[in-house]
Amino acid sequence: MIPAAFDYLAPTSVEDALAALAEHGDDAKIIAGGQSLLPVLRMRLNAPEVLIDLGKIDSLRGIRDDGDAIVIGAMTPHSVVGSDPLVAEHAALISKAVEHLADAQIRHRGTFGGALAHADPAGDLGGPAVALGAQFVIQGAGGTRTVGADDFFVDLFETAIGDDEILTEVRIPKHTGWGARHEKFVRIVHQWPIVAVAATVRVDGGTIAEARIGMANMGSTPVRARAVEEALAGQPATEDAVRAAAERADEGTNPPSDLNGDADYRRHLSRVLTRRAVLAAAGA
Repeated sequence: MIPAAFDYLAPTSVEDALAALAEHGDDAKIIAGGQSLLPVLRMRLNAPEVLIDLGKIDSLRGIRDDGDAIVIGAMTPHSVVGSDPLVAEHAALISKAVEHLADAQIRHRGTFGGALAHADPAGDLGGPAVALGAQFVIQGAGGTRTVGADDFFVDLFETAIGDDEILTEVRIPKHTGWGARHEKFVRIVHQWPIVAVAATVRVDGGTIAEARIGMANMGSTPVRARAVEEALAGQPATEDAVRAAAERADEGTNPPSDLNGDADYRRHLSRVLTRRAVLAAAGA
């Protein structure tokens, strides 16, 4: 199907993009890499009168070290994030997740911020973002504000980004030296995960000092497996200890039921994948 006709704008600064967004209001739609929006337009599930393309705003691309955090520009392609040495060293969980994200073509076209702003609960990046405590920098006409991952994801395909705002960058607190693993269960390679678990673990002398775990497709937003994190703290990095803690992975979740599996199946998967991810991240 051919998308409905629309006007196309390609601003070269965030300020110009915000001005265009303010001018056209509800008639406008932001496009980043387009890997989520373009299929929607082709199916005419959305028909904006104006498309505002962020692709020519150079300030939204790039990765930099900012002391206690790695800062990733919202328009940075997944392929760049996945191959960046700073991300691999200080936020290995992001690198692991990008390895599993769709295929090479989408990784080269899709953007880090665009995928997170799309807020699909089955997306590959939401789990790592909440696990690592990402901070989302959002700019609007009134200035810039920063929103933590726990508050950024509001509901299904809904975030804290206002209608007149743009996500400009994502700050990832450094987790240098932490082990990391992203476990994703699919029926067909490159598919959205039926369930995915992102785990990063700090081991000290054979004991799990800290663990942070995020899950995809276990609710209407990415969720933290906080009960597992609490159960793991201070435990030996052994299969028995991890298995016992992982049994709490589905606590507080509300997984969907669909053609790929019902809620109980997803709860089972969350426990299995959490055990695998934590053991691998802990080097056990």
